[in-house]
Amino acid sequence: MGQATERIELGTAVVPIQTRHPIAMAQEALSNQAVCEGRFTLGLGASHHWVIEDMLGLSYERPAHQMRNYLEVLNAALRGPGSVDVENDGYRVHSPMDVTDWGPNPVLLAALAPVMLRLAGEHASGTILWMADERAIAEHVVPRITKAAAEAGRPLPRVVAGIPVAICPNDEVDERAGVGEPRCSGTPSSARTTSALLERGDATDVGDILAAGTSRPSLDRLRAFRDAGRHRPGGPRPRARAPTARHASSRASGPWRSSPLSVRSCEPLAGGGRSAVVVDDDLAARGNRLAGQDPSLLDLAGVQGVVHAHRDLPLAR
Repeated sequence: MGQATERIELGTAVVPIQTRHPIAMAQEALSNQAVCEGRFTLGLGASHHWVIEDMLGLSYERPAHQMRNYLEVLNAALRGPGSVDVENDGYRVHSPMDVTDWGPNPVLLAALAPVMLRLAGEHASGTILWMADERAIAEHVVPRITKAAAEAGRPLPRVVAGIPVAICPNDEVDERAGVGEPRCSGTPSSARTTSALLERGDATDVGDILAAGTSRPSLDRLRAFRDAGRHRPGGPRPRARAPTARHASSRASGPWRSSPLSVRSCEPLAGGGRSAVVVDDDLAARGNRLAGQDPSLLDLAGVQGVVHAHRDLPLAR
């Protein structure tokens, strides 16, 4: 995709750190960055205990500490060609870094809990979120990560919100919002950190963070997330969403796979640009028809981001 595109930002959201040594991760990231010509962002996460321990048989002890150790090596390796020499209680690395097509490589962390948000502010370029609604972003995520970055002398961090999107008739919104709660990745049963995050906002499941409907209500919801991300301590708070605007999540059942939308919440992308919708082949024709009916579906009026649509993403028929 890096060779086939010129403007959109590409990245991972997210790669578990336990499955790749930080030196190998740096080599892969720098190689991708060279192909993408500066448009690649590496998203990392500590994953979940039921993946790392139960499925892969690896240690999930003190995941935030694992992440700190990992970032010490990774950040040193991403600084450019030369020797990487880092020793901590997780790694003893003395390795050459020979990727010569070097360029700055942003790193974002999947950070929901306070400790991980502090790590993201101190040692990364920002955070990638899932199941964080507008209030959780404005009151929990942004203040913590911004404070950590400021104390570490780092630039204002990015906050990337994972938002499921369903472009559909307005009378189908409640049905879309209620699809597949028990099977949805990101519900409280899937991760303790997600459950704790839900207590910081108004959402109770994935249906409550859904941007759904025709172009206007979908754009309004995306702008609400954008405004929540722009809030900084001491600035005006975004308007809270009325409780009646939240979608019930138990009116329907069926398969659902999340479709995250990365919304740039801070500065615009270098050189400007617009949001891009990336779909697989069998959805492209449908997307083109929708765009032909309403061009604003693919022009998010200044909201920067990338939509990743899966085959079973609910779309208007």
